[in-house]
Amino acid sequence: MSRRRAQLTPWRVAGGVADENTNPDAVVRETGWVFNNEIGDDLTLGDFVMSGNKEVNAYMRAFGMNDLDTNSLSILEIGSGIGRMTSRFTRRFASVVAADVDAAFLERCRETVARHGEVEKLRTLHVADGHSINLPEESVDVVFSYITLQHCAHADALRLTSEALRVVKPGGTVMLNYRTWVPADVMLQPAGAAVRALWKNRAIGPRVARQRWATRLGWQANRVGVAEVMALVAASGRGCREVLVFRNPSRRNLLSSSPAVVGGTRPEERPLPRANKSHWWLILRLS
Repeated sequence: MSRRRAQLTPWRVAGGVADENTNPDAVVRETGWVFNNEIGDDLTLGDFVMSGNKEVNAYMRAFGMNDLDTNSLSILEIGSGIGRMTSRFTRRFASVVAADVDAAFLERCRETVARHGEVEKLRTLHVADGHSINLPEESVDVVFSYITLQHCAHADALRLTSEALRVVKPGGTVMLNYRTWVPADVMLQPAGAAVRALWKNRAIGPRVARQRWATRLGWQANRVGVAEVMALVAASGRGCREVLVFRNPSRRNLLSSSPAVVGGTRPEERPLPRANKSHWWLILRLS
């Protein structure tokens, strides 16, 4: 396994489980925690999807999407997994492109949406190299990604951000979730690096990746700061009507090192109580 892709080991292992198991409830019990960190012998696919439905509704409301007629819009979901949030997107949008690094996940995603969403609206897209979105420029109205970019290599997270900016239409919306530094990273980052080193071992890596404690340490593969993303947006040349950073209320001044003007407008910070203290959201409304 290449150095850059070791952080994807838990998803490859979970994808193998998803590919081998024909029982969707069993797949959720064995691999669902990779996507929503919930465990339990009684979990079902319906429970899994319901958790995604609630989060989709909450984030669409928080980010002002309820003010739009999303039934006429297309959306790209970067990091769909087995369809936890995708099902709800198919009920809220005219068309959905579900993109993921694992082809087995995408097959399960289609099955999940067939059971709990509107599968005729769904198209799946395999991101085989971890960073390239095979869609034309300015081809989707909305781009959304949640708890995905922090599991990529740092360079891949930035590349996927650039891809989001490339494929979104003028007047469209980009909603991307990142992880940034917190004090606990003094211990968490070296521990995570050690786990990812174990994942590179072909003999024991897949077995270690099945262990929830190990994966929770190793899967936070990068920390992406607000300033570097803002610089990337500014360099893209895309004009913006609004540039927002949503963060936990306990965090302050995330924009302090960012450009004063991005895409022709001044970025603003807004509190989001449901946001993890280590996470932040970029919301762009393009011109």
